[in-house]
Amino acid sequence: MSRSRFSFSNIMLILGLIFLYLPMLVLIVYSFNESRLVTLWSGFSTKWYFELFEDDQLISAVWTSLEIAFFSATMAIVLGTMAALVVSRFGNFRGRTLFNSMIAAPLVMPDVIIGISLLLLFVSMAQMFGWPAERGMTTIWIAHVTFSTAYVCVVVSSRLKEMDISIEEAAMDLGAPPVKTFFLITLPSIMPAVVAGWLLAFTLSLDDVVIASFVSGPGASTLPMVVFSSVRLGVSPKINALATLIIFAVSLVAFIAWWLMRRAEKQQQQQMALMSKSEELHIEEQRQQNPDDETGLEQPATLLLRR
Repeated sequence: MSRSRFSFSNIMLILGLIFLYLPMLVLIVYSFNESRLVTLWSGFSTKWYFELFEDDQLISAVWTSLEIAFFSATMAIVLGTMAALVVSRFGNFRGRTLFNSMIAAPLVMPDVIIGISLLLLFVSMAQMFGWPAERGMTTIWIAHVTFSTAYVCVVVSSRLKEMDISIEEAAMDLGAPPVKTFFLITLPSIMPAVVAGWLLAFTLSLDDVVIASFVSGPGASTLPMVVFSSVRLGVSPKINALATLIIFAVSLVAFIAWWLMRRAEKQQQQQMALMSKSEELHIEEQRQQNPDDETGLEQPATLLLRR
């Protein structure tokens, strides 16, 4: 028992978890530090949380980042799902290789290259068409949609490839148009992948600082940009307080998602147990009614298909 408990894999797992979560724990502890110096502990205090909510620049950056992340993730799942349908359902059409390469390009291209190319694009469009007149939230939103769509396409297309296409074909054979088939059959089946893609796109947009630095203007600053600019002048304890609140919010959302999944799994197990019990009672009734006729007994699989 002692050897298996202190094996090499368990020790490496513990060291990996410590390496990942110990800095977060230190950050949370020092967010309650009374001193302005983040590396010098001088006593317990919550004053930095109150000063955080009084900092209009940080609060404005938080709301700007959340707004851009929400709308960019929403648009990314629309475009990414459409691209995934084209890749998975339209077969070998002309230009398929070029289309796949264009979708996968943001996945392997450095953020600096994407930021510079989008900056040149916006400048050229402003000179030729007069739009965008200035760089701000709209240009950041377009840039985030550009690279988030590729990630959503990968997630959704992997789910579409595993989906049984005969279900869609059966719905269309029964008279359902393609649009109705998508919303009633395909979309509910790929909904977990769509939600995962939305969360991934939201996180990527909320975390981006390189591309946003190129395409943003003086009137729009995201939270990573404000934090990065303040860190260069010295880490403020307000940043620790803000990071602690973000960690708490993410942990709360993860716990709620885990609780809902566990609740749904328990309900499914209870339904399966009730179904199995009802099948056993039905078979027992058949045996009592026909004690000599063994061929009349229905198997549980038959009962399940009838229901």
